[in-house]
Amino acid sequence: MAEVIRMPRMSDTMTEGVIVAWHKKVGDKVKSGELMAEIETDKAVMEFESFQDGVLLYIGAEKGAAIPVDTIIAVIGKEGEDYKAALANSGPASSNKPEEKVNTEVSVSSSIASSTQKEIAIPASNGNGRVKASPLAKKIAADSGINISQVSGSGDDGRIIKKDIEAYLSSGKSKRSQPFVNDTESYEEVAVSQMRKTIARRLSESKFSAPHFYLKMDINMDRSIDARKQMNEYLQEKISINDFVIKACALALRANPQVNSSWLGDKIRYNHHIHIGMAVAVEEGLLVPVIKFADQKSFSQISTEAKSFGAKAKEKKLQPTDWEGNTFTISNLGMMDIDEFTAIINPPDACILSVGKIRQIPVFDDKGNIKASNVMSVVLSCDHRVVDGAKGAKFLQSLKMFLENPVTMLV
Repeated sequence: MAEVIRMPRMSDTMTEGVIVAWHKKVGDKVKSGELMAEIETDKAVMEFESFQDGVLLYIGAEKGAAIPVDTIIAVIGKEGEDYKAALANSGPASSNKPEEKVNTEVSVSSSIASSTQKEIAIPASNGNGRVKASPLAKKIAADSGINISQVSGSGDDGRIIKKDIEAYLSSGKSKRSQPFVNDTESYEEVAVSQMRKTIARRLSESKFSAPHFYLKMDINMDRSIDARKQMNEYLQEKISINDFVIKACALALRANPQVNSSWLGDKIRYNHHIHIGMAVAVEEGLLVPVIKFADQKSFSQISTEAKSFGAKAKEKKLQPTDWEGNTFTISNLGMMDIDEFTAIINPPDACILSVGKIRQIPVFDDKGNIKASNVMSVVLSCDHRVVDGAKGAKFLQSLKMFLENPVTMLV
């Protein structure tokens, strides 16, 4: 008997998925465990495998379609079997006619696909001043003095990409010696990704439901810098300042367990384990892989995990177990030359630490002499329902003690 395949829930926050690619087409034989499709969740692009043998009888979602969780996306059965009966008997999910919604999206996608061939052959402008081009293509065109509206695009839906600009330059059609004035207004609209939708929803809920307050502290990083330099002379896996911050936060949470907590509405959860979420910026937003039991790990272990998570996040290869279970989060923008900032709490945590760059400032030493010192500003965002000002301040005092005396993190 034919079996319907529904959009799976691939993460705890996933409400819908986008079909990135189908690896099978209607009529193809499918084996259990064989790759059927790639699905973009709110966290990453993940592979979706078949759980049975058979023939793919029906596809209910085209590439690029956003499909709610538990909606039918395909039917697998015996060759020649009537899949319509399986759709009709598919239960509550189909009683709301989700396939009508899917089919509408399919027809829209098909219309776009059928028009793509025409758009590729003409300049990528819709006649209303909108030019479809990648940011890199726009930059190269501007630097080269090219009127981008005169370039034909070969990307999706006629979008102009880098190779189109390069081809135009090599064709001799451009007159770069004669600068032009582009008086055409243009813009680009991009569909909101699953990741960006989830970021918007979760952080809006956090900002407007959790009463935030902020505590700032400057930390002298001279000794941490010296300790890092000495460690890296002997270690194969080089340690970063961010690794020092992660380790120091984990130990400060051990000393101040009330900060390692969550608001659950009718109760507060005080976590006995310490899992540090590490915010990683990717093209579409922000991912927060989790370094688990960070207080029990060495600098080298933390460094190895942090580098691995950073690479996997940028390649969209993180798995659900990589981003679940955080009890505290760190967001570091120091490498982007930011002095200080305030971050929105990452649920379900009660606090998040924002870390700025290390900067040299003049300070007085014990003898009254002025010297240059390396100082880093941190800001602790706290959920006032769980963490009071005094608790947050004590946590920062512990953090400062560990970073200004890094030898204490080794004993």
